[in-house]
Amino acid sequence: MQTITGWDIGGAHLKIARLEGARLVQAATLPSPLWQGLERLDEAMRQALAGHGAATRHVITMSGEMSDLFASRAEGVEALLARAAQNLGTENFACYAGARGFVDLAAARAAPELVGSANWHAAAALAAQRLGHGLHMDMGSTTTDISPLIDGKVATRGHDDASRAEHGELVYTGLTRTFVMALAHRAPFAGRWRNLMQEYFANMADVRRILGDLPDHADAMNTADGRDKSVAASCNRLARMIGCEADAATLAQWQDLARFFSHRQQRLLEDNFAQVRSRHDIAPPCPVICSGTGRALLMHMAQLWGHEAHDFATLFEATPHLTGEAAEAAPAAAIALLAAGLT
Repeated sequence: MQTITGWDIGGAHLKIARLEGARLVQAATLPSPLWQGLERLDEAMRQALAGHGAATRHVITMSGEMSDLFASRAEGVEALLARAAQNLGTENFACYAGARGFVDLAAARAAPELVGSANWHAAAALAAQRLGHGLHMDMGSTTTDISPLIDGKVATRGHDDASRAEHGELVYTGLTRTFVMALAHRAPFAGRWRNLMQEYFANMADVRRILGDLPDHADAMNTADGRDKSVAASCNRLARMIGCEADAATLAQWQDLARFFSHRQQRLLEDNFAQVRSRHDIAPPCPVICSGTGRALLMHMAQLWGHEAHDFATLFEATPHLTGEAAEAAPAAAIALLAAGLT
């Protein structure tokens, strides 16, 4: 039986999905903070190989070339390709190059602009082929992608990060790693507007932990201050954003402040969602397929706008307990399915 493992090499996480025949049987998201060095990627790949076994074919996609570990995107693509080939071998190895499809290692090295940051396209392409018409949205720890799907094709106006951001198709905000100060310059607290400290004291993982809506295993990174991930510690980190300590207010007050930032992030997403919808014939109730660790938030948003919202897991066959993990690792699952021709 053919086995294909899809690998999505991000700047903070390594995502994998293993396909046996027509069924996804394994999926995982592993921390791999590239800014700490390529050794972290080696470690994550070794862990994945040990836990998920050999495959007859490996296919990769990436966005990790944007890490500040590299002086340029081209340098990043080359380094990640070299590391992937070193860990996986060059036999039965292919790279996803967006609309061009799969290419071998030599072709990938010759066209880094096609291979770099192509992971969003993989998930959108699978959604387009399975859905036909609608939208695909993916929210990870760091970014959110909004991709229109027209007549079975990915119909984004942008083709790279810069142009997708210009057209509202890439929003640099994510479920956990986004800095709180990126969402507002001031916040209401105890009846007054408070100017925010422009320091990395807290992130959206803290906000969601305080609100009780942080998905299990969604926050694999260290906290801003290196302290624990309790609600109390998150309250203290959030309090520092307005120059306070956690004991200066009640939990209910910190929850209210956290809710403000949660709504600000949702409004940012809604503004870009509205921008994309405004130039395409994608009116409610056309379906929206949502993936990534923040897909529950995206599904809620799509429903508020009158759309049929569906989990990415509805697009494929998987071992029942794996559907959530595979939907979180959507690009890795998508390239495995696309490589197998299961569209």
